Amino acid sequence: MTLAPPTRVTLLDGFALWLGDDAAVPLRDLPRAVQRLVARLSLSHCPDRNVIAGQLWPDVPEDHAHGSLRSALWRLRRVAPGTVEVSGGSLSLSAGVCVDVRELETWASRVLDPQVRGDDLALPGEALRGVLLPGWDEEWVLLERERLRQLRMHALEALADELVVAGRFGEAVEAAYAAVHEEPLRESAHRAVVRVHLAEGNTAEACRAYEAFRDVLADTLGVAPTHSMTGLLARVRPQAYAVAPARVPGAREG
Repeated sequence: MTLAPPTRVTLLDGFALWLGDDAAVPLRDLPRAVQRLVARLSLSHCPDRNVIAGQLWPDVPEDHAHGSLRSALWRLRRVAPGTVEVSGGSLSLSAGVCVDVRELETWASRVLDPQVRGDDLALPGEALRGVLLPGWDEEWVLLERERLRQLRMHALEALADELVVAGRFGEAVEAAYAAVHEEPLRESAHRAVVRVHLAEGNTAEACRAYEAFRDVLADTLGVAPTHSMTGLLARVRPQAYAVAPARVPGAREG
């Protein structure tokens, strides 16, 4: 007997709802209110119906917000029955619904677990590297977007270090550069890159990575890398990488 694929919600790089009996094609033209409800339940850590109604419709009276919530629930049940469970004053996605954000959180939790070693870890798939609901500007989305961005960056940096310990240097470099791609001015991500190159014995690559970051930081912010960054290379080339004042953009070198 072949089991039907579960209903799936994707929020990274855009909203989509995929029904279990037709998982190859997402539902089209869902009303925005239904999308917002599904997204809110996918991200919710508080299933209270009053809280959800207030967050989704914050600028209308309470009775109007609850009316809009009932309408959105009715529409969702028509196109995707069984997606939401209602229990008293609580709303939640049904237990069998898969959500890409929750998969990202599970992956990050595993990477950041000190009991899990690099041999048992892997890079996240492309599907888990997107931005949460791009173009949505609701406050609850903005807060979750930044939380997930920080979680993914910390996990990628930690993963790079764990993969180095496991001797998986190619994957370690990929993890470190994925963190750099997420935030190009984040020093801890660039330190992860330098650590990987040094661990593999590629001092020249480590120096190039450091110098590229140093120059971008000076040109963009007019500051120098911290002692934590410079100290990584000061151990192998102490005179060349002593901490120096930042190069001021546009200043002439004497």
